[in-house]
Amino acid sequence: MPTLPDGATGPSGNTLSALLSRYDAGEPVACERVAEGLLNHGYRLATTRGVFFLKHHLDGDPQTVIPLAGRHRATAELAGLGLPVVPPLAARDGRTVAVLGGRAYALHPWVEGRHRHGGQLSRGESRRLGALLGLVHRALERVIRRWPPRRLPEREAARAGETYARIDQLLARVRARARRTGFDELAEHRLLERRTLLRDHEQLRPSAEEIPAEGWVHGDFHPLNLLYRAEGPVEPVAIVDWDRLAVRPRAEEAVRAAVIFYLCADGSLELAKVRAYARAYRAAAGASPAELAAAVHRVWWERLNDFWMLDWHYERADRRPDPQFPAASALVVWWTLNTAAVRDAFCD
Repeated sequence: MPTLPDGATGPSGNTLSALLSRYDAGEPVACERVAEGLLNHGYRLATTRGVFFLKHHLDGDPQTVIPLAGRHRATAELAGLGLPVVPPLAARDGRTVAVLGGRAYALHPWVEGRHRHGGQLSRGESRRLGALLGLVHRALERVIRRWPPRRLPEREAARAGETYARIDQLLARVRARARRTGFDELAEHRLLERRTLLRDHEQLRPSAEEIPAEGWVHGDFHPLNLLYRAEGPVEPVAIVDWDRLAVRPRAEEAVRAAVIFYLCADGSLELAKVRAYARAYRAAAGASPAELAAAVHRVWWERLNDFWMLDWHYERADRRPDPQFPAASALVVWWTLNTAAVRDAFCD
């Protein structure tokens, strides 16, 4: 009978057996929840015929714009172009989506690899990372050209008035806590600080004309969605989690990814590595410095007005993003004080 580690929940043994029978993949031996990731559920599934990655696709992500089977076709074609993508296996009936008990599953080959953040990458490896994302953006144009673009809802830049109201709501949540924690103290400090920063810079809200060129993007490109070879040369072996594949400003994805990869614990960015990454991205994607400059400005404004980690903590009682909050909230302050240096790192 397949087992899960203490405290984890997952598909039942009967569900796993029924699923594997569709693939002729043997009988389940062990099923272990993969710890990383905030959305969907993933499992390392050992069977009598090998090891697989089982993904349980959850409903309700508003940023999902392509049906699951369509995303699977796109990833298969990307892999066919030589990109490090691991498409799902096809069952005996040719389908890559298995629905059991109203739940959608996909079975992938298991890839041995490790996640790496920017601090673990050299400048040369940072160049290869930027080039990889640029190649992904160019390849997606070829792979999905036959599908009409399905855009996410129009994203005008956040309005300061709405942000002030959200700050007040979150402050009320923090101050209503009967027993304050260190997280609460930091949250209050950052909310008050953010309100002051916004008042000093609200005239810099990006206009609609500043939106960089749009195209198909991965939608969630960050260290937990990129696996590097576990041993030997430092090179990517799998870009995973294509659930947010969508039409969005491409350069903004490049900036967001760099900000996550190269964020330091004190809230600063490793700008030398960002510069190497950005130059390689621009060359591979055919993006101009002006396009990157517009993206940098829009992502900075987005960060200035965003409180998703606090929303998860106080509104959803979900603490998983808490460890990211100290550095991410410090970044907003550091970035605002170093605007020119950040822009130059992406655009030189």
